[in-house]
Amino acid sequence: MLTMYSTPWCGYCHRLKSQLDREGIGYEVVDIEQDPEAAEFVMSVNGGNQTVPTLRFADDSALTNPSITQVKQHLATLTA
Repeated sequence: MLTMYSTPWCGYCHRLKSQLDREGIGYEVVDIEQDPEAAEFVMSVNGGNQTVPTLRFADDSALTNPSITQVKQHLATLTA
């Protein structure tokens, strides 16, 4: 399962959600402003910063503000 850590006001998050939808890639959205544990995870993989969108993959790897191409490439490596 792909998890996107996001905030409601993040333009980059809205763009990536649209791209994931268009590509048919399933994901769950977690608002880091409403979930302190999610905010802690985001900070743990971003040098203490709450940078969104941060994606967490099934293997617990993460990408921060990736392009749709990077997401698709990373998913391909996980299923190879």
